[in-house]
Amino acid sequence: MRRSMNTAILLLLALCTSPVAAQSPPPTPASVLGFEPGADRHLVAWPTLVSYYRQLAAASDRVEFRTLGRTTNGNPFVALIISSAENLRHLDQFREINARLADPRTISSAAERAQLLHDGRTIVLITSSIHSTEVGGHFAPMVIAYRLATGTDPETRAILDQTILLLVPSLNPDGVTIVSRWYNQTLDTPAEGTGPPELYHPYVGHDNNRDWYAFTQVETQLTVDSLHNVWHPQIVHDIHQQGATGSRLFLPPYLDPVEPNVDPLLVWGVNALGTAVAWQLAGEGKRGIVVSSTYDAWTPARAYQHYHAGARILSETASAQLATPIDIMPDELRGRRGYDATTASWNFPNPWPGGHWTLSDIVDYQSSGALALLTQAAARRPTWLNNFVEIGERAVHGWAGWPYAFVIPRRQRRADGLAALLDILVRGQVEVRPAGQAFEVAGRRFAAGDYVVVLRQPYAAFAKALLERQHYPDLREYPGGPPKAPYDVTAHTLPLLMGVDVVQVQDSLTMPLGAPAHTLAPIAPYRASFGRVGLYRSYTAAIDEGWTRWVFDTRAVPYISLVDSVIRQGALERQFDAIVIPSMSADAIERGLPDRYPTPYAGGLGADGVRALRAFVESGGTLVALNEATRWAVRAFHLPLRDEGDAIDSQTFYAPGSIFRLDLDTTQALAAGMPARTAAWFENSPLLTVTDPAAVRVVGRFAADPSDLLLSGWVLGPEHAAGRPALVDVAVGRGHVVLFAFRPQYRGQSIATFPLLFNTLTAPSR
Repeated sequence: MRRSMNTAILLLLALCTSPVAAQSPPPTPASVLGFEPGADRHLVAWPTLVSYYRQLAAASDRVEFRTLGRTTNGNPFVALIISSAENLRHLDQFREINARLADPRTISSAAERAQLLHDGRTIVLITSSIHSTEVGGHFAPMVIAYRLATGTDPETRAILDQTILLLVPSLNPDGVTIVSRWYNQTLDTPAEGTGPPELYHPYVGHDNNRDWYAFTQVETQLTVDSLHNVWHPQIVHDIHQQGATGSRLFLPPYLDPVEPNVDPLLVWGVNALGTAVAWQLAGEGKRGIVVSSTYDAWTPARAYQHYHAGARILSETASAQLATPIDIMPDELRGRRGYDATTASWNFPNPWPGGHWTLSDIVDYQSSGALALLTQAAARRPTWLNNFVEIGERAVHGWAGWPYAFVIPRRQRRADGLAALLDILVRGQVEVRPAGQAFEVAGRRFAAGDYVVVLRQPYAAFAKALLERQHYPDLREYPGGPPKAPYDVTAHTLPLLMGVDVVQVQDSLTMPLGAPAHTLAPIAPYRASFGRVGLYRSYTAAIDEGWTRWVFDTRAVPYISLVDSVIRQGALERQFDAIVIPSMSADAIERGLPDRYPTPYAGGLGADGVRALRAFVESGGTLVALNEATRWAVRAFHLPLRDEGDAIDSQTFYAPGSIFRLDLDTTQALAAGMPARTAAWFENSPLLTVTDPAAVRVVGRFAADPSDLLLSGWVLGPEHAAGRPALVDVAVGRGHVVLFAFRPQYRGQSIATFPLLFNTLTAPSR
């Protein structure tokens, strides 16, 4: 009996110490991929990457795997939480500490503040692969995660002990599969290395990186709701790629202008961190790093955390041809604003000389940059946490010179615009409170229940940036020279875009305010009787087409997507009453993709497509051209209008993404239900002149007074746009061509002008 017991004990001890019983080591990326991350000409679909992260988390006590929800196409949207095993055991405690640091009103004393700062960890959110053709971002998170899961060196230990990393391996999982599928099916063909003939985000393509205040897409919502607003990261690092012929890596500081509601202490933090990462990477022997170039920090559409007390660090690594290597000769190198790619300067001290550039190089720069950032975040933990609280305290007490509040009346002409605006503010953690009684301020009477946003709260900067009008500075390349183009657009005033009346209040309000009560609501369908609608879907994958689909889908507007070959076949009048051509260049519409693309993707509408559309209109159909497509329609249909834009240079007229005043003739069906004055989004828009007034009905014009034209953003030479036709209806045969010289559905935000587009699909033009 005793021998049996001893034998059993020995067997048990053997099992406990045997390789079979021990936990398996974390898998290498190559063990799941079948190749090293960054190997030439190798891409994989999203499920393979998810499988790796699941296996890594199962094998490591430093990694937690979480599914945050489902993407647009139903794929899992995932995140990893990476820290020391000890930190992960107390994750709820650290989350609570950071939530209190994010809102200084919850801290009762200096001693408590000091204790929270002592106990907290630097929260870092790293996001990757939002633009799915930037394929280094598919693999760099694998390298980062594996290094942190297995590393035993002092640098890795410090990162794990002093930080909590929230790692989002892709902000656009659908696109990972879209791009990898296209790349793999075109290997060894002339189309190898090309972008796919569809948007790589199912709705908005490249513009998914412009959704960080409007929150239209489910991937943005999941990231904000589950990570930003729960963890309140001090640092957000967004991994991107840029063109192939400039610097090898961009890091902040950003160029001017910085949006004025970003706290100066945060600007210093961005500058210091970006430069520190560049210095560390240069010490590792990496060349071609540039700071303070190319990218500005104006729009909140790319920088949610800048208005939530955290630094947003953008990195941009040079690209190859997706996963296909390239060779760049020295004379092919080109600089961008702020540096010359062939010449050393203070912000570009060690140029890359040209040569062979591969996906492996991209993954190396991206993963090394992220690990350098984490090293800095760990080493400067007390500074990051202290400054985080300082920024919150300034917001709670109110910035000098800021208004006291914004008041949003509950009764609005556009209930859908009001709902969208409130949803954005609430999702951005802005406290929107109902007035407890009627009150009068700024010469107006407001009712009990009207909404009040007091700018004495942690995220007041987010509210102010979106509710006020922008005054973009007139920046020039040199005195008297051409304007400095902003990296993106210059306006983001949501009340104007959404048709919502908002009143700025300078002085304190004394009436009682209720608790924040607004909750997010689903988008309501647009109630109208639509005809048979076709939406042109070019294989050149126009972002505006994706936004139009999103607007139609969320408002329950029925439509059928039309590709080039279907249009060229003709007989469109048998299937459609109206066809919409989204904003895209005339060349993209007519010529489409080049011949290196296989059938059916190469080519555009061509002459056959134009003839088919003309026959459709002449037989009674309505063709609707949006913004840039208006130029194509004027030429293709020989309409009695002329676009003056090409004859005016940017030193004479320039409006790079601005909000203009729009005057409408509300007696016409296309403007039914609209106010006489509203706001329109002007960006790369035509400047129309009517050449035959008897043949053109002008439904809307930009404001006639140049001083009254610009509502928000920037315009040089407003007199060149003032009074010009903005919405016109031209009879062609028995049908009509309706031309928009603006974007009526701009990035899903311009709710004020949605009805103008919907009216073209519901009402007779005359």
